[in-house]
Amino acid sequence: MSRFLYVQLIWREDLVYRALDQWTREIPVTASRGRIFDRNGELLAGNESAYTVYARANAVKDPEYSARVLSSLTGLGYDGIYQKLTDRSRSEITVVKQAEKSFVRSIEGANLPGVYYARDNKRIYPYGSLAGQVIGFTSEGKSGTTGVELFYNSFLKGEDGEILYDTDLVGVELEGASAAYLPATDGLDVTLTLDYRIQAIAEEAMGRVLETSSAKAAQAVVIDPGDFSVLAMVNLPCFDLNDPPRDDLSALNALSRNRLVSDIYEPGSTFKIITAAADLEEYLRGNPAALPPDHIFPSSRTRSVDGTTIKCWSDHKNGKHANQTLAEALNNSCNPCFVDLALSLGTETFYSYLGAFRFGRATGVDFSGESIGMLLPEATVRDCDLARIGFGQTIAVSPLQLACAAASAVNGGYYYTPHLLKSISADDGYVLQRTEKTLIGRTIGEEASAMLAGMLEGVVRDGSGKHAYIEGYRVGGKTGTAQKYENGQIAQGKYVSSFVGFFPADKPRYLALVIVDEPQGSYYGSTVAAPCAKEIFEGIIDVMNIAPSGG
Repeated sequence: MSRFLYVQLIWREDLVYRALDQWTREIPVTASRGRIFDRNGELLAGNESAYTVYARANAVKDPEYSARVLSSLTGLGYDGIYQKLTDRSRSEITVVKQAEKSFVRSIEGANLPGVYYARDNKRIYPYGSLAGQVIGFTSEGKSGTTGVELFYNSFLKGEDGEILYDTDLVGVELEGASAAYLPATDGLDVTLTLDYRIQAIAEEAMGRVLETSSAKAAQAVVIDPGDFSVLAMVNLPCFDLNDPPRDDLSALNALSRNRLVSDIYEPGSTFKIITAAADLEEYLRGNPAALPPDHIFPSSRTRSVDGTTIKCWSDHKNGKHANQTLAEALNNSCNPCFVDLALSLGTETFYSYLGAFRFGRATGVDFSGESIGMLLPEATVRDCDLARIGFGQTIAVSPLQLACAAASAVNGGYYYTPHLLKSISADDGYVLQRTEKTLIGRTIGEEASAMLAGMLEGVVRDGSGKHAYIEGYRVGGKTGTAQKYENGQIAQGKYVSSFVGFFPADKPRYLALVIVDEPQGSYYGSTVAAPCAKEIFEGIIDVMNIAPSGG
């Protein structure tokens, strides 16, 4: 009785499944993978019909003939196909994947018992390489492998169905047998915050500088400072998503990596935005350690800290940027002035701002593999370390971290969660999930932010960022030129040129961070990266039809 109860109750479900598997054969019904759109409804990833051809050795009546036909149609070797068609140890084999409709029609006309096909889907990317590292691609099994395809795979993948046929013991379909149809559930559509027009503009600008400067790589990220939605992400070089280099895993991994999120670098002078923001906020709060905006920095080209000498990039000849205010120090990108600011604020205060701007931790972007950067533990920081952090050395950040921090510094001091997802919806338009802007915290107050934005507008109008100036539009920004390190040593002749810019300066709607890795010849951010940002902004002005606002 115990055994009877066990078989009837406990073991029942498994036995029913085994029996069903013995007297039926299944033809899979592939679910359509959800589509990916940009914020305007432009298709970035979709599907087209394809077919997978299967064979059951037990049901193949003439393996020689079938192997010859399949070999001639597929171009595959006769011997290999014949071996599969006669291998009765396996109930089913896959002959070919992603077959065209014409191929299936040829099989139908050849009358090959035991050979059948099922409808499949082929993933297509209408814009090829556009936003390649962001969108990502799928495996041959239609599962997300990288990018958004991977991060939102659970929504995109859907659930396959099947058609069940009654068969005899060896798997041959019974004459007059009925079929049971279990429908597939298609995947959900994902709409991104990306704007394909801005993405194309940014890719064109970065592709041009990559070629003209013979750089190792070029990157750009464009975000909306109002909610930190990502409008464009460019990583060059890239590849065609329709034809990823699957045979070269090393190249595939390198090219498909979204370095804006996953990699880190020493930001250099673009980081001075953060140091200036911290000082202005502390000054407005009445902290006597903060240096006021009209403070006159000593004209000396050097500062000595803990026995190390820190120099300005300029030689200060002919009185160049001697006796300068904070606004002028930003214009001239004078390192010693920002050494003074960091040391004046002190480690505890300065680190509280680094934490508020989320350096050393994740931004929370909806993308896999985000780096948290590298920030020295506060307890181990010496004065010489603090001094260098003040002008963007001895700290490493991801490009997205820096872009978000800069956006918060100029948007009134609001730090939101950066995001790529706009919504997830069904084919009938039902919206399952929508991303709302999420405030993480405040970094500085609105008054300090407005003061800083005005100073950075001066950098573009009068200072090192003048190559990003656009007549009639209020553009702010900061240049950066950082040396690269290899094996703990400065790599001679290798630099990272960068520029972070935004407009309109009084109420930012667009912020772009441009990075050019190892440009040859001229390597300053002012001459290499700033013009790229200008080109991106001019493209946005054109497609968005933004009227001049003065400046």
